[in-house]
Amino acid sequence: MEEPGILELISLHLKQPEYLHVFLHPLPIYGVALGLLSLLIAMALRSRPAQIPPLVLICLCALSAWLVADQGRDAFDRVEAMSDHAGYAWLETHAARATRLLPVFYALAAVAAAALVVPWKFPGSARVLNWITALLCIVAIGAGGWIALAGGQIRHKEFRYGKPPALPAHAER
Repeated sequence: MEEPGILELISLHLKQPEYLHVFLHPLPIYGVALGLLSLLIAMALRSRPAQIPPLVLICLCALSAWLVADQGRDAFDRVEAMSDHAGYAWLETHAARATRLLPVFYALAAVAAAALVVPWKFPGSARVLNWITALLCIVAIGAGGWIALAGGQIRHKEFRYGKPPALPAHAER
């Protein structure tokens, strides 16, 4: 049998939700962090034109959390089948954290969008909205890290310390 070509391999991977989840999951964390850094620099420069690209980046990367979570939900059963008992406990914890904290990313996207649009009508609002966006970025990065902490332990035993989390009653195998 002939080895598949690189384009065929890429196509096969992009059809797997677990692959897409792992491929996309850095966007809401790293993208928001880069947007935050850029926004802080633009704010220090007091340049409204320089603030636009970071706000767009923050908004898009925060919204990408929806796609990451969607691919994670689609991949749940396949990853569950590959997981040991501790990995399953971490999978349940990862999914619960993502479900609970996803609204943080939506709120960040909304505030970043407001920081883009509202100052056109009310120029004095830019500074306050930028600071609110920056603070929400920090919260979202922390939320993403908390979600990822559980996610990394699903299949990576080397990252596990101590006992796995207790499974909720609905998740007992």
